[in-house]
Order: sequence, then structure tokens, then C-alpha cells
Amino acid sequence: MKMIRLFLFLTIAVFMGACSEDSLDSQSIFSTTPVERTQFDNWLMENYTSPYNIAFNYKYDDKESDNNYNLAPAEYDKSIALAIMMKHIWMDTYAELAGEDFVKSYCPRVMQLIGSPAYNSKGEVVQGTAEGGLKITLYNVNIIDIDNPLIDVESPYWDPNNPATAKDLNNWFFHTMHHEFGHILQQKMNYPTDFNLISAADYKAGDWINVKGNDAPSLGFVSAYASMEANEDFVEVLAAYVTHSPAGWQSILDLANDNGKEKILAKLEIVKDYMKGSWQIDLDKLRDIFLRRAAEIHSLDLRALN
Repeated sequence: MKMIRLFLFLTIAVFMGACSEDSLDSQSIFSTTPVERTQFDNWLMENYTSPYNIAFNYKYDDKESDNNYNLAPAEYDKSIALAIMMKHIWMDTYAELAGEDFVKSYCPRVMQLIGSPAYNSKGEVVQGTAEGGLKITLYNVNIIDIDNPLIDVESPYWDPNNPATAKDLNNWFFHTMHHEFGHILQQKMNYPTDFNLISAADYKAGDWINVKGNDAPSLGFVSAYASMEANEDFVEVLAAYVTHSPAGWQSILDLANDNGKEKILAKLEIVKDYMKGSWQIDLDKLRDIFLRRAAEIHSLDLRALN
């Protein structure tokens, strides 16, 4: 018993002696240095983070990027231009119709910009990705012509080899944002399964890449990508309708045969009913606001952070 007590006494003494020799470090393990923010960072805080809880990442970060692609960072001035346009044409469109609380509740929490386009193993161009309704990545930001931005709402099918249409920001960003946001909404509240039956026998899965855009309407799809599967079909109808003028939408229908046109119009009716019934959003009103705001883009200073 005495030996045990002596052992405990010696152990405690050694421990206290060791502690007494160590001095506490006054330097916190957490950095207390104020974060240095650029004017752009402050603008993003005021226009994205504070009102909508969105982290708008324009700097390249390996952890936030898909390392399966060979990617380049987004240029600083073109990131500014896209942030200004994205707020005016996408976020403020929904905020004007459905309210800021709607945008705050359902918008993605992270937006990541990449300067270069992304190509997958099949040679398909990846225009944007949405991850679990929380993050949207936009590619090819460096294509933006800041002083002459092109937002084509009349032509639903573009030719990447044609310099006149290759820089169409509607195709690269605004159609993509409405497409990906449509995915977020349908993940929150699913659309009627009747939609899936309209083209059930016509979906191409991975072979959609072999469908030409101009041929898609006669197959019952608004785009080649829509022919991949039903979920993509649904949001492609939504995005194509909202981001094109009535004449642009009609040009899709004009390319379709009677059977294809009937399928597209049946899908549009379901999409409209879903948006109105589930989210109280009139798709025609949403389109009108989008078109007005897209037309206003040339009156905006895309270099000034006001």
C-alpha cells in the first residue's frame, strides 16, 4: 500500500514539474489577422453573401474544382462582369417575381467560376454542374467580351465554330443557370411523373451527343441534351422557354414535325403547371422579366463595382 502511494506521489510530482517547465503560448492557433478583401470581394459580400448567403468564388481553388478536367482560372475583370450580369439577369429576375426570400431559400450556396471550358471523356462540353443543390460551377468565363456582351435570345441553337455565336452568354451562362436552378427546385419538390411518359421510349442516354440540335425538336426535345433522360429534359424545357423570346421559342417548334411539336408542347404545359402550382411562379412572367433584364445589359457598366 505504501509503495502504491509513493508511486502515485512521484508520478504527480513529475507531472507537475513537467507542467511548470512549459509556458503557455500567448499566440492563438487561430489567425487573428484581418482578412484583406479587394473591392470586388466587398462588392460580393454586399450583393451575394449578406443578402443571399452565397459564396461567390472567382479564384481558382483545387479543392473546389473538378480535377478530372484541365482547367484554367477565371480572369479577374471577366469575373466581375459575370457577377454583375448574373445578379441582374438571373438572381434579380427571380427576386423581382418571387421575392428575395425565395432566392435566399433556394439559391445555391456556392457559385464557382472557371475560366476555361471543360470537356469530359466523350468530348462533350460541360457548361455547368450542380452539386446536391448547394453548388453551381460555371465554365468558360474567359470567353466574355466585357465591352460587347452577346446575349442571344432569338437563336436557340448555336454553332461553337461560328465566331458570331460562339460567345453567346445566354448559352454559356444564363440558360445554364436556369437549367441548374431548375434541378435544385425539382430536387426540393418533384414534378409529376406524367412528364416522364411523354418521351419514355425516345431518350438516348449517353448517345445524346450524336443528336444534332436542329434535329432534336422533331424527336420531341428542345435540345440535344434534353434527349439524355427525363430530369434533364424537364429543366431544358424550363430553361429554353425562359431564356428565349417568343420568336426564339417558336423557332424550336418550327423545326419539329407534328409529333415532335405535340410532345414539346405537352412537356411545356407540365413545366408551367409545376412552376405555378409548386412555386407560385408564372413562367410567362418570369420570361418577360428575364428578357427585359437581358436587354438592359448594354446599359450596365460591367467594369464598375457600384
